[in-house]
Amino acid sequence: MTSAMSHHLAKALRLPPECEPALLERFLKAEAMALWTVRSAQLQDLPPNIQAFLRKHEEDEQNHLAQFEAMIGHQSHERERLPSVPRQWPVLAVQLYGYESLGLEFAKLLVAMRPDLADILEDEATHVKFFEREIRQIIAGEAAAADQARVSARAWWRKVPLTLGRYMEAPVLNPFRPELALRILGTMEQRFTEMGLLRK
Repeated sequence: MTSAMSHHLAKALRLPPECEPALLERFLKAEAMALWTVRSAQLQDLPPNIQAFLRKHEEDEQNHLAQFEAMIGHQSHERERLPSVPRQWPVLAVQLYGYESLGLEFAKLLVAMRPDLADILEDEATHVKFFEREIRQIIAGEAAAADQARVSARAWWRKVPLTLGRYMEAPVLNPFRPELALRILGTMEQRFTEMGLLRK
């Protein structure tokens, strides 16, 4: 684990051991959704470097999903149709970046409890960094694409509290929900703002 990740974990809220099963269940669902979304994204007309990354991203998510299924003892439910995703890369990049950023924050919580899962945190951090590089290029490039990314970010951000609430729907997490939401939303808002997606 890198020193930067250790620093992030030190700042993370440490949940008691009884929260571990609930976090694992949420990761199982989140990894399944991430896998479907990445598969759907690969059906879009995207540059070769992005397609190559998404193929590796899909492989990572498949490995994570299998790992959580083995730990929990049951499989995630199958989905008949892949979720729809935006066709425009500036919009799609922001959405993928947002969900990966949310996954990164939950990975910090999980690894603070289960250091043996540090490889999952490292993968999540790698995914976030990729989308950060891509979004910086979009923001610094054509004005129309940059505007698309910012509009997408504002629309996605409005949905984050509800999405986060669904991630934390477990009685064992109820006592920690206010502080968790405050920390996670604060960290993500800072990240989005520094990327130029939200106004300061």
